[in-house]
Amino acid sequence: MNGAQSIWIKDPLAIFADGAERGIVVRQGRIVELVPAGVAATTADAVFDASGHVVLPGLINTHHHFYQTLTRALPAAMDRELFPWLQALYPVWARLTPEALDLAVTVAMAELLLSGCTTTTDHHYVFPPGLEDAVDIEVAAARRLGLRVLLTRGSMNLSQRDGGLPPDSVVQDEDAILADSERVVARHHQRGEDALVQVALAPCSPFSVTSSLMRSTAALAERLDVRLHTHLAETEDENLFCEEKYGCRPLDYLEQCGWLGQRTWLAHGIFFNPREMQRLAKAKTSISHCACSNQILASGCCPVCEMEEAGVGIGLGVDGSSSNDESNLMQEVRAAFLLQRARYGVSKVSHRDALRWATKGSAACVGRPELGEIAAGKAADLALFKLDELRFSGAGDPLAALVLCGAHRADRVMVGGNWVVEGGAIPGLDVADLIRRHSAAAKRMQAG
Repeated sequence: MNGAQSIWIKDPLAIFADGAERGIVVRQGRIVELVPAGVAATTADAVFDASGHVVLPGLINTHHHFYQTLTRALPAAMDRELFPWLQALYPVWARLTPEALDLAVTVAMAELLLSGCTTTTDHHYVFPPGLEDAVDIEVAAARRLGLRVLLTRGSMNLSQRDGGLPPDSVVQDEDAILADSERVVARHHQRGEDALVQVALAPCSPFSVTSSLMRSTAALAERLDVRLHTHLAETEDENLFCEEKYGCRPLDYLEQCGWLGQRTWLAHGIFFNPREMQRLAKAKTSISHCACSNQILASGCCPVCEMEEAGVGIGLGVDGSSSNDESNLMQEVRAAFLLQRARYGVSKVSHRDALRWATKGSAACVGRPELGEIAAGKAADLALFKLDELRFSGAGDPLAALVLCGAHRADRVMVGGNWVVEGGAIPGLDVADLIRRHSAAAKRMQAG
């Protein structure tokens, strides 16, 4: 579609927006009009018949580790809790190569796109020798596929010789980390509402980096005006580690390091107490809820309703493989709905809540208020789903059906006004060849 032309996405089966019963008009990468019931679009150069589609704002993934698609369902890591899980996987991840990373990233991004995701983050913190350009590899893949990204330059500088979990070969020293963090921001970070590639800074966790690196990274992010991300409050083991090593709970430690603020979003957030939730809300620090990962590792359940009642922003993340072996954000929406419904009851959590977490809530996590919502002036990032599979037969509410009946794949996906998925496929991507090459790379890496 010509960016200067307007297109009326007309008469959707259902749409996750108020006052847009007859659809929306898109022009130059923006939503310019919502068309209510009983009227026609004010102006449109072209029409897309959406009468067979449910239209959502593009889903936004707030936590992932793309490289981990190479270790899906790895026997050595199965049926383990977080720390022993990491100990089983770090030696495998230490064998990561640039070619393997490119394949892993492409698989993860493609799967996300096909699930209706239009914006994704990634937390890459493993840098074995030869993989110094990991973020550059990810940027190139995102540009090929047309996915909007916030890529984090992750880091670890505490290895086994320092009492940490990762092997020495995958960590870097603080000076190298900070220098490369500044390089990738300068080279790739775009600003403004039309940005397709952004960069954040992301030490892996309190137990894999030094206090010095945590503080230096926060200061660098402030100077460069970029966001901050890390894992926090994922397990009780982490609480014990921080109390033993730093004499305080993880959130206290985060605040001491200069991280408690609105540029920060945190993965997991399972073990915060009520007072800590109030502190998070006051600081405008948001949480990425990773329902599948938390269930697979039996880490616990993020107290989403208490968080939101306290004023904490909530988004959704699929997390990395072995803790969640699919990069399907629509399935993550369903998992979050089911987990939180079971915890809080039918009166507290609806399918609309889960969709909101994955759209407007996730947009707040990544600092992109122009995303995640179907409204005039917002970015034209959209996911269109058909209900023509057996799983949807007989469904009465099309929007609810996406969540309750378990939608897997979008039929159409638009990023910035451009179609990047058409007919349930990514134009120009040979999926069979990608699977073949990615599977071969995974086998080589797992074999050692």
